[in-house]
Amino acid sequence: MAPKKSTIVLNVEQFIRDVEQRPAIWNRNFHCNKAFLEQMWDELSTEHNLPSEVYVLDDGSEVDLDLGNYERFLDITLHRDNNITTGKIYKLVIEAERRGEYLGRTVQVIPHITDAIQEWIERVAQHPVRDNITPEVCIVELGGTIGDIEGMPFVDAFRQFQFHVKRENFCVAHVSLVPSPSSTGEPKTKPTQASVKELRGFGLSPDLIVCRSEEPIGIEVKKKISDFCHVAPEQVICVHDLSSIYHVPLLMEQHGVIEFLKERLQLSIRPEKRENCLQRWKSLTRRSEKLHKQVTIALVGKYTKFKDSYDSVIKALQHAALQVGYKLKLNFIYSELLESKTLTEDPSNYHKVWQLLCESDGVVVPGGFGSRGIEGKIIACKWCRENNRPLLGICMGLQAAVIEFARNVLNLKKANTTEIDPTTEHPLVVDMPEHHSTEMGGTMRLGKRKTIFKSELSIVKQLYGNPQSVDERHRHRYEVNLKYVNQLEEQGMRFVGVDESGERMEIVELQNHPFYVATQYHPEYLSRPLKPSPPFLGLILASVKGLSKYIARGCHLSPRQMSDASSDEEIQMTTKINTSKLNGHSEHLQQANGCFVNGSSQAELIIASNGKSNGVA
Repeated sequence: MAPKKSTIVLNVEQFIRDVEQRPAIWNRNFHCNKAFLEQMWDELSTEHNLPSEVYVLDDGSEVDLDLGNYERFLDITLHRDNNITTGKIYKLVIEAERRGEYLGRTVQVIPHITDAIQEWIERVAQHPVRDNITPEVCIVELGGTIGDIEGMPFVDAFRQFQFHVKRENFCVAHVSLVPSPSSTGEPKTKPTQASVKELRGFGLSPDLIVCRSEEPIGIEVKKKISDFCHVAPEQVICVHDLSSIYHVPLLMEQHGVIEFLKERLQLSIRPEKRENCLQRWKSLTRRSEKLHKQVTIALVGKYTKFKDSYDSVIKALQHAALQVGYKLKLNFIYSELLESKTLTEDPSNYHKVWQLLCESDGVVVPGGFGSRGIEGKIIACKWCRENNRPLLGICMGLQAAVIEFARNVLNLKKANTTEIDPTTEHPLVVDMPEHHSTEMGGTMRLGKRKTIFKSELSIVKQLYGNPQSVDERHRHRYEVNLKYVNQLEEQGMRFVGVDESGERMEIVELQNHPFYVATQYHPEYLSRPLKPSPPFLGLILASVKGLSKYIARGCHLSPRQMSDASSDEEIQMTTKINTSKLNGHSEHLQQANGCFVNGSSQAELIIASNGKSNGVA
């Protein structure tokens, strides 16, 4: 008999790690078979929303994917200190107490924890996030829900902070849900009234109330919220569900948020700079609304049941497709279903996923860890290689492509990665010597690293603009075995990018193939709505058979590529959009510095402070 859930789930993360890496031990200890383990995985993952993407910053910090959203929208570079968590603050205070900085006094939440939070904000707010320019505004997202016990030290810290920096340098925007029950369709304001009342009880009064709703709320609803929440009607902003997330900044601008913040925080925003930014964003949204042609990309991974696991990859594909003028359709394929054993165990799903793969114009094989699904990724790489289908492999995707090539071209049938088979006869992928494969934490090569292009011409090098090197973010602990590189290159698999030592393979391309590219780094982390990642742009162009023309044109998009016009329409458009000065909607607030509190993905409070008079950015 299978054990009860309560017998197994002592630690969810440990359970998943053990199932992933040591299924035989679980089978022996708990007398459960593989099917039961897979069922437990699905149930636990659904219940705990696991796994979610780990976002990596330039300095190697692993943070919540919300920081990726801030970086993409504001086109800025954040750092480890921009992510503030309870653990970091308590660790800071405990270390200070151990050093004797409190002179033996009893350490308390107030004032020691709250003071540490305020000091952190003041310090990080002055950290440049673009071009070494000190920001004028610091945006702080206080995650979670007002009243949650874990957020109370932060709420009280900001209650004190507003008096420290003065009212003209401090603005509170409260984000609240305005539900509309299907039975009546009438927007309900009680949740907003209750949350604002609780917020005011903690000593913070909202200057703006941002109402999230499915449909636009009427003037009567806004007036009701205004009357009960002690704000002017124009300070109640409705952000309803839109066809595209790129419409949100323009919607906020239409509601007068820029003018309000400009007056409230006494900002000097140059009209021409603001208009330039808005025009670029309007152009982006117009293009997103006029897409009729479609490109289908298969994402072959092991966490495809949870879209957040590949959030940055999905965003990077969207950026590239939008730039080329195509609507993106994603086929999420659970890689294990591509394996031959599925044909016997579950033939229906086997044929379904293979049909999705065959219907796709291009394929992405993203990163991951563990043995589950790796063979399916290798099979996807083989299919793309043999059928001339565009492929972009990322991290483990590169490793899968190399293993597949070694098995089926070099005829090294036992080729594998030591992550999966430590005793493999042909270790094509090995753990990096400077890291410890037996430890899970802090053992990866993280953050922005330099990749140097070799002298010969390559597709990826041209996509980047023919530089000598590029800087991209990494997150891996395994690499291609150097002793097999010559054999692979002799058969047509070229390693066109290496690290600064020349011994770590970073980029691989396949000769005589429309687009077969894999990178050890994660290019999705640096993709922006108006500056798509070059490898992703290359994949989309190859998938719509436009890559050769793009390269022949000097890697410039033609007006026809950048629009969705039909062949008989007259096109009046510039050849290339210059995105070098794009600031996203951060130009609304000049230079914005994002700083996350508590690392939560649900924002209930945003605080912006302007420190012209006291040094707080």
